[in-house]
Amino acid sequence: MTESQRPPNSMPAATRNMPPAPPPPPPTQTQTASTQRQATQTLEMNIDKSVNRPAGNYAAPPPPGNMGHRPGTPPPMASNSQNRPKTNGPTLAQLVKEAFDKGISDLHLGVGEPPRFRNRGEIETTEYPETDKETFLSWIREVLTEEEIKRFEEYLEFDGATQYEFARVRINIFDTLKGYAMVMRLIPLKILTMEQLRLPTVFRDICHYHKGLILVTGPTGSGKSTTMAAMVDYINREMPKHIITIEDPIEFVHRSQKSLIKQREVGIHTRKFDNALKAALREDPDLILVGEMRDKETVNTALKAAQTGHLVMGTLHTNSAVKTIERILNLYSGEEQPAMRVALSEALVAVIAQGLCRTTDNKRAAFHDILINTEAVKDWVKEGKYDEITELMKQASFDGMITMNQALFNLYQEGRIDEETALEMSPTPNEMAQFLRGRV
Repeated sequence: MTESQRPPNSMPAATRNMPPAPPPPPPTQTQTASTQRQATQTLEMNIDKSVNRPAGNYAAPPPPGNMGHRPGTPPPMASNSQNRPKTNGPTLAQLVKEAFDKGISDLHLGVGEPPRFRNRGEIETTEYPETDKETFLSWIREVLTEEEIKRFEEYLEFDGATQYEFARVRINIFDTLKGYAMVMRLIPLKILTMEQLRLPTVFRDICHYHKGLILVTGPTGSGKSTTMAAMVDYINREMPKHIITIEDPIEFVHRSQKSLIKQREVGIHTRKFDNALKAALREDPDLILVGEMRDKETVNTALKAAQTGHLVMGTLHTNSAVKTIERILNLYSGEEQPAMRVALSEALVAVIAQGLCRTTDNKRAAFHDILINTEAVKDWVKEGKYDEITELMKQASFDGMITMNQALFNLYQEGRIDEETALEMSPTPNEMAQFLRGRV
């Protein structure tokens, strides 16, 4: 029988004699998620067409090898213990608990080194033995999956966060001359209030602005995240607002109270700060918190958000309020700077530069450089007269302004720090010496 003569519903004999094919397996979670993403993208394209908007305004996911090395929702800390080789030393969970109980801020671990703690700003050694590679790998297996470990071994960098019952922990793993190393920053689950942190009362006034740009600056480990968390917590408890945070990684976890809070982590919930910040403008926010303003694009978008009726809080790694303004403007070329000075002068609410120092009772206290954008400051920002701004900050305490030297001298007068600490932490020790001798 030829092909054209075969009845429509018949099949070749070889095919009829084959066993029936097994039913297709049910879709995996990954396949289901992929199907959902495809459906969402199709829906977005249809929405674009329906509102006459060009398609393609949504950030495409990066290639698989570029996903950002960060754990998603980490497993419980002891969940991988049965796969961990036996070691004579403590587990990672035990080390973190010991650090938490002692009030340690950072835990430093590395192959060929004993564990060390950062206590009130200073590194302290422990009596534990040197860490070998097997022990170190057993520790990272407590917080990373096998896939994440392979990714770390490929890129030799890992940045993320996880959570214990008593604290949240920020993790960075890296490779060194001696071998692998890890730094863990302990973040309390309880957010301290501005009163508990003994922050100046002007911080509360700043939180009541409805639009503009608030910058909290300082070196790594100066308490910027703690200060911003206290300010966001105050707004959350007192005001009915929509708050969106964009962080890398999420540190303090907020629960919606009077405000509605949505927290996003770069690398998990979004690809880039700038993408998330642009998207936030379409998400009906009252306050947008940007974990770090790293580049010109992020600064541009933050200024745009501040100018269009949103309150934006962000951080920079600068040591003083005036240097923060200079740092932002230096992101732009000489031709762009006059226009950016005008934009910054109109959008700025305040700049808070912060440092931490050890107190006489073996704790730590914050000291601040606070610049409030008054009418006089606006004019001087536009004209680039930064020396005049510094002089005004020394005299405008009625507006809530203060310099770091004044803040350190206040701590010295209260007996919370000694003369040596005041001089050591001062940005201008000569002026600080004059304060201490009563000449200023």
